[in-house]
Order: sequence, then structure tokens, then C-alpha cells
Amino acid sequence: MMNPHNVIAAKNSGKSISTTDLYSFISGYVEDRIDDTTMSGLLKAIFDHGMTHDEIYTMVDIMIHSGKQMNFEHLSDYVCDKHSIGGVGDKTSLVIAPLLASAGLYLPMIAGRSLGHTGGTLDKLETIPGFRADIPLDKFQKLVEKNHSGILAQTSEICPADGKIYALRDVTGTIASVPLIVGSIMSKKIAEGIQGLVLDIKVGSGAFMTTLEKATELAEMLKEVGEHFGVKTDLVYSNMDQPLGRFSGMWCEVKEAIDCLHGKGPEDTMALCMKLASKLMIQSGKANEEVESNSILNELIENGSAYERFEVITAAQGGNISKVDHSPSYTLDITAEKSGIIQSMNTTEIGWGLVEMGCGRKQKNDILDPSAGVECHFKIGDEVKKEDVLFTCFCNDEQKLKAGVEKIAHSVIIGSESVKLSLFYN
Repeated sequence: MMNPHNVIAAKNSGKSISTTDLYSFISGYVEDRIDDTTMSGLLKAIFDHGMTHDEIYTMVDIMIHSGKQMNFEHLSDYVCDKHSIGGVGDKTSLVIAPLLASAGLYLPMIAGRSLGHTGGTLDKLETIPGFRADIPLDKFQKLVEKNHSGILAQTSEICPADGKIYALRDVTGTIASVPLIVGSIMSKKIAEGIQGLVLDIKVGSGAFMTTLEKATELAEMLKEVGEHFGVKTDLVYSNMDQPLGRFSGMWCEVKEAIDCLHGKGPEDTMALCMKLASKLMIQSGKANEEVESNSILNELIENGSAYERFEVITAAQGGNISKVDHSPSYTLDITAEKSGIIQSMNTTEIGWGLVEMGCGRKQKNDILDPSAGVECHFKIGDEVKKEDVLFTCFCNDEQKLKAGVEKIAHSVIIGSESVKLSLFYN
């Protein structure tokens, strides 16, 4: 019989855990035979001492098989997904899913809610009246087969071991463990039954990984796990030293995604969406290289197919875009204290400002404000004059708005040097 305390002691002494012991430990926790305190001991040991590749492969396999998996082997076209490692203003999933679906690919997306200072795709979509992401797995699979895409919340049917462990990681300070991040992300993606994946690896002041070195460590392990389980995995490293796009928040991000699907989105958002989508177009054989992919995708935007697919996908999950009415009750501008060139932004602080306004949760049961958000009028490298409006903040609660503005107000550094920020890391 596996002794949990011996397993924790072994990991704390730098030894690896056998496949049998790791399986027994995790399954014991999921089935309530091992309590939170004991599991916390293992999570902290993993946080401190890491895991070998074989341990990570075993953990992912256990998480996948702790619940149901989707199966799309009977479909003739490519089944794939995109995942982003957090961010502020990141609405790319809302653009990429309908865009690639209109190109004939299948995207069964399992998306998340807000985490820390970063927004959640599901929270944004639920600003559309009637939209539901808690769909039974068999029904969701049929929706994807019919509409080429759908966006699902992680339910107890998919990777329940991950769901239970994730909740414990949040209260034990072990969120930032690379092996545990990899296990959580990849178990859900592989359980989707996909053939291919593109990962948007965020780097910078608004990312969970602030340096390229840390981001690369995580990204390469994600890729290795994906390919170990037969999922073709591409990486894109993108800059999160400033919010993505013009708007960050709740409904305002959905609206900006709709602008992108009409070909009228901000330059940085459009560029990132195209880069990520092209990786999957090339994987699938729909295009041979990025220029060809961009030509095909731009045509789908111009002829209205991409936006039409967005309406189909959201309507299939109960959403009614015509009933959206999220005009904020309160608005405040943040102005430049002096003239000069924007040198940098504290994007994490902007994210926490958005949380204060109702775009994210401080407590598990916090109710979000669909009207809340911020408009970013200038970006790093732009020249501004004293009293120019840098940000417009808005929501439905005056006190929350003031708290958010307090955090965002000092997030911008203005100086005299020319600055050029690249969206991608080579």
C-alpha cells in the first residue's frame, strides 16, 4: 500500500515518485481518501523540488483519465485549439474560434474564468444575455460537430482531478509551479480530443511569467507534453508589457472582438490573432505558410463569414447579442501629469484596477460587472501632452470605479526617450 507521507518525504528529499504511487495519491485525493492537508504537502513538495518529465506525463495522464474525454476521430477535418497564458485585454479566443471555424477547422474550446489580475474568456462571453458555458459534454460535442466550435467551462466531467487540485493550489500558494501549471493546462487540452494546439505564451509586466527565460521554461515543457500525447503543439511568445488592444474588461472586450471579426480591430490584436490562427491553419494543411493563411483568413473576415460564425456559435449556447445593453453608469478619465513619451506600463496594476471595478474576483462568489472596463488611448512609445486622457475607466459602481482608478492612475511612466515595443519575441 502506498503511504502518502512517505511519498511526500521522498519528493522533499529530491526523489521521483513512481507511476503507481502518483496514481494512488491523486486518485485517493479525488475519491476523498486523502485529505486537503496531505495533498497540500505533496503540492508544496512539487513546488519546491519540481517533477521529472516522466512524473509530469504520469500526472497529465491521471488527470485526463479522471473524467470523460471528447472524441472527434470520425470527423474528416482538423480538430484543434488555442490557449493563452493569462493577460490583460486578451480577447483573442473570441476572434480565433469563429475565424478558424469559418475556415472549416473544429475548435472544442475549454476556457477559463478570471484568475488573479487576468480576465476570463467565459466571464466576457457571459456578458451576452443567455450565454451558457456549463453544457453537458455529450451535448457540447454535438454543438462543436454542427457549428465547428463551442466554448465550454471546465465541469466535473472533464479532468475532475485537475479541478480539485487547482482549487487547492489557489489557497496553498502553489499556483506558480511549472509542473502543476503544465499538468492543469495540458490535461484539459488533451481531453478535448484535439490533434493540434497553439499556445500564446505571454511575457512581460502583465504576464504570470515576467521574463522570457521563465516563459521559455514553461512553454517548452507544455510543448513536450503536448507532443508526448500526440498533439502537434506550436508556440508564440507575445508581449504583455501593455494591455492588448484598445479595451480591457468585460463586454467592451467582446465588442472589440466583434470589431476584429469585421476587420476593424486594433492593429496589435489583429496581428496576434492572425499569427496564432495561422499556426493552426498551417498545422491543418489549409495553408502552406503565413502569407497564404492570412490571405484566406482576411477573405473570411471581409466576406462576413467569420462574424456570422461568431453569431452561430454564441446563439447555439443561448446567447442573444441583440439584447446586449451594458452602458456604464459611471466614467472617469485618467490624464497625463506631464508631456513626453510613454516609457512603460505596469500592466499587472492595470489588471488589478480592472478587478477592483468588477472585471475579476477577489472572493470566489464575487459578482462581476458586465459594463466594467478601461479604454487605453495611448500605448508605449506614443507621445502625449500634459492633460491628455490616457485611460477612460467605467463601471456601474462609483466606489469601485474610484478604487480601480486609484490603481491604474500611476501605472504609466512618461519620459523623454524614444521607445519601440515589439508585439512578438523571436
